Order: sequence, then C-alpha cells, then structure tokens
Amino acid sequence: MGAPLTERVAIVGAGLIGRAWAMIFARAGWEVRLFDTGDGVAEAALRLCAEGLRNLAANGLCSDPDGALTRIRPVPDLDTALDGAAFVQENGPEQLDVKQRLFAELDARAPTSAILASSSSAIRCSLFTEALRGRARCLIGHPVNPPHLIPLVEISGAPWTAPDTLTKARAVYEAIGQVPITVLKEIEGFILNRLQGALLAEAFRLAAEGYVTPQDLDRTVADGLGLRWSFMGPFETIELNAPGGIADYCARYAGFYKRLAADPVPPSVYEAAATHTILAQWQAPADRPARMQRRDRRLAALRAHKASQKD
Repeated sequence: MGAPLTERVAIVGAGLIGRAWAMIFARAGWEVRLFDTGDGVAEAALRLCAEGLRNLAANGLCSDPDGALTRIRPVPDLDTALDGAAFVQENGPEQLDVKQRLFAELDARAPTSAILASSSSAIRCSLFTEALRGRARCLIGHPVNPPHLIPLVEISGAPWTAPDTLTKARAVYEAIGQVPITVLKEIEGFILNRLQGALLAEAFRLAAEGYVTPQDLDRTVADGLGLRWSFMGPFETIELNAPGGIADYCARYAGFYKRLAADPVPPSVYEAAATHTILAQWQAPADRPARMQRRDRRLAALRAHKASQKD
C-alpha cells in the first residue's frame, strides 16, 4: 500500500531532523510544508536541504534534487503548515511538556484525517497523547540520525493508537523509501536506543576502567562488529556463527553471556569520573562540521552500496 505522490506533509520543527524529513518526503514526490517557531529557521533550512539533496543525488539516492527542492516550502505559521496535510511529522525538543503542548495544538488544528507522528527519541507516545480527542491517530515515528541517510524508522503507538493508524503510517514510511519497524509494546527508548545504550554503557565501562583506549574501542566496532551489523542483525549473526544455528550458539556460549549479565554496567559509568577518564584520552576533532559532512558522504555511499547489493 503506497501513499499517493500528491500527498502533503507538514514538517513541524526545521532543525537537523526536520530538514532530513523534508528531504525524504520531497524526494518521494510529496509536497512539504516546513515550519519552525524560530525566526528564519525554516527559510534557512532550505539551503541546507539543497545541499543534502545534492549529496543524495551524487550517490544515486535522489534522481531529481532540483525538483525535490521545489516541493519544500517554508511557511510562516503552524496553520499554514497543517493546511491540507495528510501526515504530520513533529520534530520539537525532547521534553515532555513541550510534546504535550505541541501535540495538543496539532490535534486541535490539523485535518482530522491526518496522522500525527513524533520523531521523539525516547519519550513514549502515551505520555503526551492520553488527553487528546484524536489520540487514536497519534504515534511515534522515531528516525535515526541522519534520517535521510539511515532509513530505519521505529513506529510505536500508545495503547489507544488505532491499529489502522499504525498500518497506514508504516505504509507511508515504506512508500517514501524508509525502513519501518514496529515496536509491539511501549517501552522507553524504543528498540534502537536501548540496543545502542547497552553497547554504549559497556563501551564506557571498558574505556573508563582501562581495558582499552576509546580509539581502539571505536575500531573494534567500526572494523569488527559494525562490518557484520551493516547488513545483518545480532540474531542472524549468531545463526551463522555456529554450525547448528541459534540453538547451537546458545548451547556453546550461554555460560559466558550469563556471567556477563550477572555483572551489569552501573549507572555511575556515565558520571563525571568515567567521562573524565575517557576525555583525557580522546581528542575532539577541531573540524567537527567537516567530520559530520564526511560522515554523511560515507553514509550515502554505504547506503547506495547496500541498495545495489539487495539479495
């Protein structure tokens, strides 16, 4: 089930995530209305969208960057953004009170048929939609940064989100070229950030307690785990790492993993002492914006390669 190419989306919040959503929807043929409460932010985002679309085109990920750009229109107020929208993607600050106020506005002012999706990274949908008249049309559509280069979207509803809303949202994300997954039960942080958090906590512990330098830990992921994980997940990894598959892997290594699980990383791993130890060994790049651009170029090239190697 694909969304018609003439649909209109309201992108509320024109920061890094909002700009990426604007590019994604516009590339797929949608009319994009881009709004931000900051003075001049939506207008300034247009130039950055142009750069991002050119980067996508250079890697074969956007066939008509100029045409896509013409479909992105910064607008001066929320009502103009919401007018005629079939889908709303909210990208406000990750603060519960802000989400509550913003979704109350969206529910009151958006067309009743529009799906209301939040890009929230960790806040559960039920925490800011319970009191809304249109709560059945609300959900989380959590992207991965940068969304125009990493296609995963986590769809998570509240207990009162209509199943049809979840189905339609998944179809929209698929139609615009993203890779949606459905969170079957609400949980803080959803799926990706909980997986990332588990790895990050262990990384902090190993580096802070002197088992490895931060640089070598990054190499362990980039040139080890990450190579496999760029095209298969942990279950497929262990399925292929033992002759008898997952059951065989668990029989061989469950004892080791049980011992690890019995010694969980404590919350103190994120406190000042651990962070100070890591930062004493870590040299922050003087050219962070340039490094971010390099990351985006390499991600675009990797995504293009993966697209060309589909089984």
